[in-house]
Parts: sequence; C-alpha cells; structure tokens
Amino acid sequence: MTTFHVAQRMDFAQVAPRIFKAVLALDAAARVGLDPVLLELVQIRASQINRCAYCIDYHTSDARRAGEREERIYQLSAWEESSVFTTKERAALALTEAMTQLAGGVSDEVWDEVADEFDETELAQLIALIFTVNTWNRMNVTTRKTPGAL
Repeated sequence: MTTFHVAQRMDFAQVAPRIFKAVLALDAAARVGLDPVLLELVQIRASQINRCAYCIDYHTSDARRAGEREERIYQLSAWEESSVFTTKERAALALTEAMTQLAGGVSDEVWDEVADEFDETELAQLIALIFTVNTWNRMNVTTRKTPGAL
C-alpha cells in the first residue's frame, strides 16, 4: 500500500500566534456546559463535512477518551439513518449540518427541533461550538494541517 503525504503549507500557530490563541480561547469558552461526548460528535460531524482530516483525527480520539463507542463514531456520517443517536444528539447534528452548509441557512424546522432539546444558554454554547469548529476546519484545511503534523 502506497502512502500519500500532503505537505503542510503553514504552521498557523507559529505564524499568527495571537490569532491562534484567540481561537483557542473561543474554543474553550464554547465548550462550557456542553456534554463532552455531544461536543465531540458535533465537532467530528462538522469536520467530516468540511473534509478536515486533522480535526476528524483529533476529535475522534477525544471522543474515545470521553467514552464514545466506536459504532457511534462509525455511524456519524450517516446519523440520519442510524438509530444509535439520541433525540438531543440528532437535533445538535442537524444544527451542525445547517450551520456548516450555511448556503440554505438554518430552517425553522431545525431551529425548533434544537430549541426543544436545549435551553437557551446551552443552545448559545452549541452555536458557538459549531462556528468555532468551522473556524478550526477552515484554518486547518487551508494550511493543509494533517494528522501527525506539528
């Protein structure tokens, strides 16, 4: 089997440390009050949509450390057809997809579904988590940060 190596374009943390530290602070703030497994599922799903290999690798490892089961990680890309996710997780994943693929906006149906499952503070945290993981994805895809890259 031949291994394909994608060269990293830039070490963003080294080149733009103030921006990187600001995104780290945003990331830490966005996580407050959210279930660790739920937040990893959301971050994995956004990263799958955005095709960010580094973030998929990073968040699947974190999900396992948070106690997530392999079967749920494997089924995440097809969560709508899977029966292993809770109603709350499904609502969060629907919002993740809507916010990540923003072209169509967030429908009233998705908003109502997620608003039924999360109180207003949790929902604000979830929104922040989703836009933060999308920031990481865009940073890492653009600079070609790959798993194992330092």
